[in-house]
Amino acid sequence: MAREFELCPGRRIGGDQPCFIIAEIGQNHQGDLDIAKRMIRMAKDCGADCAKFQKSELEYKFNKKALERPYTSKHSWGKTYGEHKRHLEFSHDQYRELKKYAEEIGIFFTASGMDEMAVEFLHELDVPFFKVGSGDTNNFPYLEKTAKKGRPMVISSGMQSMNTMHQVYQIVKPINPNFCILQCTSAYPLQPEDVNLRVISAYQSAFPDIPIGYSGHETGIAISVAAVAMGAKVVERHVTLDKTWKGSDHQASLEPSELAELVKAIRTVEKAMGSPIKQLLPCEMACNEKLGKSVVAKVAIPEGTILTLDMLTVKVGEPKGFPPESIFDLVGQKVKTNIEEDETITEQVVENHVKKVKC
Repeated sequence: MAREFELCPGRRIGGDQPCFIIAEIGQNHQGDLDIAKRMIRMAKDCGADCAKFQKSELEYKFNKKALERPYTSKHSWGKTYGEHKRHLEFSHDQYRELKKYAEEIGIFFTASGMDEMAVEFLHELDVPFFKVGSGDTNNFPYLEKTAKKGRPMVISSGMQSMNTMHQVYQIVKPINPNFCILQCTSAYPLQPEDVNLRVISAYQSAFPDIPIGYSGHETGIAISVAAVAMGAKVVERHVTLDKTWKGSDHQASLEPSELAELVKAIRTVEKAMGSPIKQLLPCEMACNEKLGKSVVAKVAIPEGTILTLDMLTVKVGEPKGFPPESIFDLVGQKVKTNIEEDETITEQVVENHVKKVKC
């Protein structure tokens, strides 16, 4: 069983804990603080555990030429990539306001720190955990510094190899044992054939002492629900208020009705996972009473007869008698009364019967 730890105050993940559902707002807020608050409220109303953003200190994330690069995409908010990113970047004070709002309505709040200085700010902001985006997962100095902050970590693994993820584990684990890894493929939207849910199982085998989760960019909810059935303890999905809005992430995001359905489906699957013990359940008793079969006499059997298999058959019988799985145990037993053809074989008619206890 994957190790448990407290990801947020009072909220543990791993083991038998409920899946932790992150609504990734990212930069789908269009640079508008009011829209950002509406999205936090939407995440809360849909049942997500956490509303998450993306925080960058642009001069630390990009070099000068990257910021000056012309950006003519239909999704652009400026003539250069720097202008575009600045439009979408909230200030420190705005982040404080968003965190306060999230706390007021009762949902956890955090952000991906997209560079080392952003992590410093989020640490000062006192977020419950750090999210490491896929673009920084192989940024080992960043990982080490982030781990040393002592906050729980959720690390996505898009664009990485298994060898890199082993290195990530070896770097983070000795410093900060409270982290989990998410299977992720960095494509927007993500096609089903590129999801590779089996990596979840590979991670569970490679890193059995940490929780494993899933960060998805596919359309719809089916794949994310399947990830939970495979044991994902954290699920992260991008969310939006309108898939037609400008921005490259909206198409791969869930609208409110989809997010609500995802949360509902995950909680249903968690209930359905149930127990590994296979047994007749109380809810099956009515069906068993109505349709459960018994061993009956295939022919008339005189008193004192030693039963053979060709004397017996299996039918739905009245009254209930020996269950079908007992038919071979009855062979060689002596009957102590006459049994009519088609009559149920009950314990009362078998000599010296000792009831076997099912394990």
